[in-house]
Amino acid sequence: MNKILLVGKPNSGKSLLFNRLTGLNQKVANYPGVTVSVKEGQFKGNTIVDLPGAYSLNPISDDEKVTTDQLNKTLNNDSIKLIVCVLDLTRLNASLRVALQVQNKAIEFNKPIIFALNMFDALADKGDLNIEKLQNILGSTIIPLSAKTEFGLEPLKAEILKAQTVPAKSFASDPKEINKISAEISKTALSASYLLKKQNKLDSFFLAPLFGGLAFFFIMLVLFQSIFTWSSPLMDMTEAAIGGLGAIASSFLSDGWFKDFVVDALFGGLGSFLVFVPQIFVLTFIIGILEDSGYMARAAVICHRLFSFFGLNGQSFVPLLSAHACAIPAIYAARTISSPKRRWITMMSLPLIPCSARLPVYSLFVVALIPETTYLGGLVGLQGMSFFGLYAIGWIATLLISVLFSKTLSKNKPDTPFVVELPPYRLPHWQPLFLRSYNYAKKFVTDAGPLIFGVTVLVWVLGYFPNGDLNTSFLSKLGTLIEPIFAPMGLDWRYGVAILTSFLAREVFVSTLGTLFGIEGADENIVGLAENITANGLSFGAGLSLLVFFAIALQCVSTVAALKNEINSKKAAWGLYIFYGVLAYVLALITYWLF
Repeated sequence: MNKILLVGKPNSGKSLLFNRLTGLNQKVANYPGVTVSVKEGQFKGNTIVDLPGAYSLNPISDDEKVTTDQLNKTLNNDSIKLIVCVLDLTRLNASLRVALQVQNKAIEFNKPIIFALNMFDALADKGDLNIEKLQNILGSTIIPLSAKTEFGLEPLKAEILKAQTVPAKSFASDPKEINKISAEISKTALSASYLLKKQNKLDSFFLAPLFGGLAFFFIMLVLFQSIFTWSSPLMDMTEAAIGGLGAIASSFLSDGWFKDFVVDALFGGLGSFLVFVPQIFVLTFIIGILEDSGYMARAAVICHRLFSFFGLNGQSFVPLLSAHACAIPAIYAARTISSPKRRWITMMSLPLIPCSARLPVYSLFVVALIPETTYLGGLVGLQGMSFFGLYAIGWIATLLISVLFSKTLSKNKPDTPFVVELPPYRLPHWQPLFLRSYNYAKKFVTDAGPLIFGVTVLVWVLGYFPNGDLNTSFLSKLGTLIEPIFAPMGLDWRYGVAILTSFLAREVFVSTLGTLFGIEGADENIVGLAENITANGLSFGAGLSLLVFFAIALQCVSTVAALKNEINSKKAAWGLYIFYGVLAYVLALITYWLF
């Protein structure tokens, strides 16, 4: 089957054009060792390959490396019928930098090339653009296009099916010469300067020190809140659906271990990772809106100066903020970071951000340890200040660990300068945005789901057998066995068992303690469980040490699975789990000794 390569710079509308050409008949391929996706789809008996956006064929990022490598590897293949290079009319100069290099490749490998001049709808006065002059300069066919409104789509399709002419005009290969030539061509073909006026007017607000900061705070608040409010109903529906299926299955089974296994282990194991799918979809969708609208680049600029001090960059902010909801979608959100080094540092430090799953644990021990003392007429309370302190510990630890990783483990990882193109403000392209969000959610299910499911079933088996009682199970025996490890923190075997079960999900810690302390529905009866824990002699120092341990340790199998998938290293993912566990243990011991 013939292949057509689709190339262009980022934010050129290339993905929308790909979607217009292929419809829903497409798939995503991941190339080994990178987190960059290459999409393929069918068009009129041809396979269109959508390569990652690139500003240049002298690669400095994973995206550009994948595009350059694929061009070099595939262009000498007879199956490559055509190259379609997408130009962004609103950023013609930047588009031409990579386009001229791509045309040189087409000539080198004797392949036809055509240019799709996208964003044509942004041009108010069409007389400002001289397409004939631009076509004569390039020596290749140019089709004016708006992938958004579908203007020019049919002429482009017709040209794709008939294009056979290899261009005769090549350009200098030196990057400096390419920059100079592209700027001259852009000025010659496009006389309009108004394209930047609207952007500059909006940037004077969104990048202003005061109003820009307030707008940034509000937008991030909406992003953060949407992760909870938009995904919560979908997560509840997912949980209810899986619970309902489990109930239906259990109605056909007689009481016993097999029925419990099907309902709690199999359906519980499915629920342990499927419940994250709506959250990943919603987060990816919201981030996609910010990217497509042009605001994400502005947010990165606002945050860069502060974050660069800690070994991160401005693009790290959204993943770190998202981690307050859950580390798993935050790890996937780190794909927006162009530098491999900064992306790695961000992902490895994300588990320290206090996520929503830690909230029940914090609530339990704050209630158990901290009195309800208030100040300033009830406006300030010790318990609220304690919550703030726990969240502050997480952020401080995240930034300190980021500095440590940037100075040590990530030294040999490739880095790229923080260069952000400020794209024009525009409405998102909804169809490819939905598809992108769907693909991220699907990838989590297929890649991380099996590991989460397997560990969930294993822990259930250990907690059920030999007689169906958690207090006398293999898991409790394992808890007794590891009790000497937690005894120096002032904790007995019950807390050890709860820590082991929290590997499934951090919030399971509370329900496990409730079972061991004889409190039914501990998740909804935090106060009752806290009183029982206090009555059983938990000291202030022991409780505080456990809180410190929970704030630092990486205890969630879902996070480990997501990390393993994204960094493409099982050794690094489990190594991080051990590192954070040891660090949490040492800090917890110090806390216990101090208090």
